Amino acid sequence: MSNESIREKVREEYAQVARRVTNQGGSCCGSAVPVGNPIAPRPSDRYSEGEIASLPAKALAASLGCGNPTALAELKPGETVLDLGSGGGIDVLLSARRVGPAGKAYGLDMTDEMLALARDNQRKAGVQNVEFLKGEMEHIPLPDNSVDVIISNCVVNLSADKDRVLREAFRVLKPGGRFAVSDIVVRGEMPGEIRRRVELWAGCIAGALEESEYQSKLAAAGFEQIEVEPTRIYTAADAQGFLAENPELEKFAQMADGKFMSAFVRARKPGAGRKS
Repeated sequence: MSNESIREKVREEYAQVARRVTNQGGSCCGSAVPVGNPIAPRPSDRYSEGEIASLPAKALAASLGCGNPTALAELKPGETVLDLGSGGGIDVLLSARRVGPAGKAYGLDMTDEMLALARDNQRKAGVQNVEFLKGEMEHIPLPDNSVDVIISNCVVNLSADKDRVLREAFRVLKPGGRFAVSDIVVRGEMPGEIRRRVELWAGCIAGALEESEYQSKLAAAGFEQIEVEPTRIYTAADAQGFLAENPELEKFAQMADGKFMSAFVRARKPGAGRKS
C-alpha cells in the first residue's frame, strides 16, 4: 500500500462527504457517518452551544473531528493560526473569531470539494480574517516562521508521512509557536492487519500513531514541551456504526477495542518570543 494510494483514498472519501453535505445538506455525523472518522463524536459533544449557534449548518454537517482544538489551543487575539486538514471549515471559523480582526486563520485542505464547501461556509458566516489554501500538510504552502499556532482535528493520523507533516509544522511555526492538535492515538500494539487496510486509513484507525511514537516524532522534528492528554478511550462498540456497513471489516472492531483514544497533543517550537 503506497503513500499515494492512501492519499487518494483519503481524498476521495472526504470529497464524498463534501459532496453529500453540499448536495443534500444532511448531517454526516454520529451513527450515520458514511466515511471519514468512524468514531467522531457529534459536534454537540465537542463544541459549546454558543459555538454551534455561530456556525453555518453545513459546517457542522461536515465536521468529522474528534475534539475541539480551537478551545484547547488557547488562541489569543492577534495570533495567526493554521488548521491542517480544515475540511468544511468549522475550526477555522471558530479560530478566526478567537484571534479577532487583528489575527488570521488559515485552513489547509487537499480536497477541492471540501475547499469549496469551506469557502461557502465562510461567506455564510461573514468571517473576513480567513483564508483557505489548497495543499497537502506534507507540503504546507506558507513561509517559514509565519504561524503562531497550528491546530488540527483528527487529521494528522491520515497522513502516510507523519515525519514530513511534523517537520513542515515546525518549519512554518514562529519561534515559541504552539502545536495543539486533537488526534487519534494508539495505546499498545495494533495488529498489522489493521495497518494494511486502506479503508481503515480513511476511517482514522489504521494510520494512528502509538502514544510514545507520536512523542518521539515530535521531538525528532525539533519540538519540546510535548504532552499527550487522553480525552476519550474508544471501545469496539464505538466503531460498530461504521464497520457494520461493511461486514468484511466488522472483525476489526474487537481487534481495536480499548487500543484507541482521542487525545490532545501539545508541543512547542523552541526559541525567542515564547509565550506562557
